Amino acid sequence: MKRHDALGVLVIGTGRMGADHVRRIEEVTSGARVVAVVDVDPARAEQVAAGIDGCRTYTDPVAAMASPDVDAVLVASPGVAHEAALLAAFSHDLPVLCEKPLTPDAASALRVLEAERRLGRRRVQVGFMRRYDAEYLKLKSLLDTGRLGRPLMLHNVHRNMASPPWWTSAMHINDSVVHEIDVTRWLLGQEITAVTVLCPRPSVNAPEGLQDPQFVVMETDGGAIVDVEINVNCGFGYQVRAEVVCERGTARIGDGRGMVVNSAGQWGGTIAQDFIERFEDAYDREVQAWVDATRRGEVTGPGVWDGYAVAAVCEAGVRARTEGRRVEVELVERPALYR
Repeated sequence: MKRHDALGVLVIGTGRMGADHVRRIEEVTSGARVVAVVDVDPARAEQVAAGIDGCRTYTDPVAAMASPDVDAVLVASPGVAHEAALLAAFSHDLPVLCEKPLTPDAASALRVLEAERRLGRRRVQVGFMRRYDAEYLKLKSLLDTGRLGRPLMLHNVHRNMASPPWWTSAMHINDSVVHEIDVTRWLLGQEITAVTVLCPRPSVNAPEGLQDPQFVVMETDGGAIVDVEINVNCGFGYQVRAEVVCERGTARIGDGRGMVVNSAGQWGGTIAQDFIERFEDAYDREVQAWVDATRRGEVTGPGVWDGYAVAAVCEAGVRARTEGRRVEVELVERPALYR
């Protein structure tokens, strides 16, 4: 039973991600409840809100934010709508968990950054959920000890079962490699300074006209080299792996060595079929951390600066693929609020 003093959360966007967050807050997260949902499709909003006691539905985020029982906002709408929702939340002084991307491009992300900076305090946690995954947390903890020495290279694999019909070659960077961009910055504690994208012959599994797979190479201001194999039509499941090569050793995560079955002359296990299955626990940890911090009056985790920096790297990556050359990343000076 939810307590009456639970954090009242407004969820904007009731598509796959938003609906899953509504379920998560109601069934998994402690200390919070969904008081309202917003969607441009009222029927979809009504369907998601059904069965949640007292949950109201809206088509206008601004009207929903004005409700006195809304204590915090979870933004899970398409990226193009994020800037308006975030600026509205700032005007109501509401804390926000914003699904990635912060906004679709660096210019709009910078506008959000400047608006939050004018508030004088952080209000936004960005939904880079891999920072809450148990394996990534373990790798981060190991690197922070310095036991393996300075990181020299970081190898990443990111494979999806199949791309949806509306997927584009640019989305390889903006919607998939975006995660590796953030975890690179977080794991290494370094900014990405340049991007090169190499493209092999497209896979027979790739739809006509889609450049898949792609191989992304990134340089950091700490002298590390990072690569990402992004393959969104591998045909067999969802895989995410990372291996860091340091001066005194290496460490790898994502091999999926859960239960291994030996039977009838063969051995094997299972492969996750999508990102929600693979990172379900990370999403649970992420939302709980946001709720706990918000109830304490704090904002933790990846923030607006991270969202802006990642957007800038994504833009450089898309240009690098389109223009077939190495592209440097352009960042403004980091404001004191985010240091």
